[in-house]
Amino acid sequence: MKVLLVNGSPHEKGCTYTALTEVAAALEKQGIETEIFHVGKKPISGCHGCGACQKTGQCFMNDGVNEFLEKAASADGFIFGSPVHFASASGMLTSFMDRVFYAGLRSGLFAFKPAAAIVSARRGGTTATFDQINKYFTISNMPVVSSQYWNMVHGNRPEEVRQDLEGMQTMRTLGNNMAWLLKSIEAGKAAGVALPEKEPRAITNFIR
Repeated sequence: MKVLLVNGSPHEKGCTYTALTEVAAALEKQGIETEIFHVGKKPISGCHGCGACQKTGQCFMNDGVNEFLEKAASADGFIFGSPVHFASASGMLTSFMDRVFYAGLRSGLFAFKPAAAIVSARRGGTTATFDQINKYFTISNMPVVSSQYWNMVHGNRPEEVRQDLEGMQTMRTLGNNMAWLLKSIEAGKAAGVALPEKEPRAITNFIR
């Protein structure tokens, strides 16, 4: 089993990365393979809503989004991490997730795969950012993994994040909870528990 962890910070090894590595370490201890995917610093355009990905499974803009989608196909769970920028996720991660989840929505790429959000901040805006990222999961039939507190760390530099003892413990608990859920899903499959039956999708437009 494998979990993909996404670093949505422009800083490859900053505060968000520090939190993600704590989650990854807990997963590895439970026998779960991990990989941290850095969104990077190259511009990521927002979704054009053209629908091309609904036919091909990939975005017509061939960049890190498609690289991630290829990796996501074989992943069993996901952690998306972001710094707080003006009480929301980074612009880079927002554009990235818009395109990733639009491409995966119709294909069911993410359905029934556990996911979690983690956020890092110097001080405030964490819960708004946390809520924003979680909305991608709850529209995609993904079980959302919780921890002992909202998944956040505080600090202006990696060494300060490591001093946030409660935040780091929350990251480890998240990793352990993710591992437990992945193993429970695997055990359910082995026992013959089927995935939920999906109804044909109903679309309601309020203006006619």
